[in-house]
Amino acid sequence: MEEESLKIFNSQVLLPFSLENGNMHAFLGPFVGQNKKKFGNTLLPEDSSTLPFIHSPEIDLSLLKDTTKNFRAFPPTKDRHLQWLLRVENAMSSSWVETGIFEFIHLAKFDLHLFDPQMLLSAIFFWNRETQAFEFPCGFVCTTLLDIAAITGLTPLGDRFYPDVFEEEISIKELSITWDKKTYLAFINAHVGQPGTPVSTSEHIAFLLYWLSTCVFCTPSLQVPKYYYTLAQALHLKKKICLSKLLLASLYTCLDEASESLFRESGPRNLSGPLWLLQLWRNAIFQKKLSLTSTFTPSCELEGARLTTLTPRKRSVDNFAIYIDAILSFKDFNEDLAPFICPALPGPSWLRQNNQVGNMTSDSTKIWFGFLSWDVIISGMRQKDVKLYPYQPQMFARQFGLCQMKPLPF
Repeated sequence: MEEESLKIFNSQVLLPFSLENGNMHAFLGPFVGQNKKKFGNTLLPEDSSTLPFIHSPEIDLSLLKDTTKNFRAFPPTKDRHLQWLLRVENAMSSSWVETGIFEFIHLAKFDLHLFDPQMLLSAIFFWNRETQAFEFPCGFVCTTLLDIAAITGLTPLGDRFYPDVFEEEISIKELSITWDKKTYLAFINAHVGQPGTPVSTSEHIAFLLYWLSTCVFCTPSLQVPKYYYTLAQALHLKKKICLSKLLLASLYTCLDEASESLFRESGPRNLSGPLWLLQLWRNAIFQKKLSLTSTFTPSCELEGARLTTLTPRKRSVDNFAIYIDAILSFKDFNEDLAPFICPALPGPSWLRQNNQVGNMTSDSTKIWFGFLSWDVIISGMRQKDVKLYPYQPQMFARQFGLCQMKPLPF
C-alpha cells in the first residue's frame, strides 16, 4: 500500500474498495497496518486469567446448581412498577421524547425480569476480560451500540456522563425524597403520587432513580441508592446524555465481574448489572439456531419488546450443554450474529428510516458515525467506581454488515 494511502486509511472510519464488477464495498477502519511482529510488554504482561473461562483445564459444573440467587439482581416484575410508570408517563412523555429516553423507559412495561441462567452463564464462559468480547470459534462477537439502539431505542449520540462533573442543579435537599425507604417496593410506596394529582419534580426524579436502579443498571443491593441522583436529575432537566455508551460500559463491567467470579472456588454469587441486555441480545442471535418462538403482537416498535418474549421459560441444567454447543457451532460468521442488519431494520423510527446508501440524511450519518467510531466509554456512578473501556467496532465489523480484515482473535 502506498504511503500516502496508508496515512489516509489510518484515520478513516470506512475504507472503500470495489470488485471487478464495479460493486462498491467497505472495510471498517481505521487501517492498523500489517506488522505481525509481537512486542513484549513488561508494563502490561499477558495475564492468562483474562482468557475466557471455557479454556480452563477443569470446569466444575456444580457452580450451576443455585443459579436463581446468582441472578437475583434482575429487574423486578413489571406489575410492581407499571401503575407508577403509566402515571408518570402521562405527564412526562413529551419530556422523555425530547431527552431521548421514551422508548427505553417504555421497555420497562415488558418482561425484563425473565432470564435463562444457563443461557447467560454459557455466554459468560466465552467472555474475554482483556478484549471485552466473546470469543466464538468464528472470532470476536459482542453487543454493539447498533444492537443497543435496536433493543432500547437509545442513540449513540450525546454527552459523556462523568461522575462528580455534572452539576447538581437541583439540590437534593430541596426535594421530598425519602432515603430511609430504599427497597424497591418501599421506595415506590413512599414516592408515588395520589391519583388525580400532578407529577411533581420530586416524584419524577424519584421515578427516574427507581428506573435507573431496577430496570437499567440493576444494583446488587436491590435498593435505590443515592448515587444515581445526579444522573436522574440530569435526565429530568433534559440533558442530552449518551445513555447507550454508559449502558454498554456497565455491561462490560458486569461481564468482567461475572467472568472473574467463575474462577473462584465459590463460583459466581449475586451477579448484578444490565445482564437483562445480555439476555435479550442472546435471544436475538439464537432465535433461529434454537428455534425460539413467541406469539408477540407488535404494540411497540422496539425490538427489545419482542425479544423479551423469546426468553426460554423452562429452566434446566441440561440446557447448559445445548447453549455451549450452539456457541461452538458458530465456526463461520453468519447472519444470526448480525440480527439487526436487515432490509427491515428493527428499532425506533429514527433508526429504520433513511438508511439507504446515497439517500441518508445528515442526522442518520451522524448516528452511523457514532455506531462505527472508536471511543472510550465509562461506567460507574461514583468516582471510586469509574472504569474506562475501549469501544472497538472494528473488532465487530461483520456485525454491521461490513467486511473485516482480521476476523479471528489476535
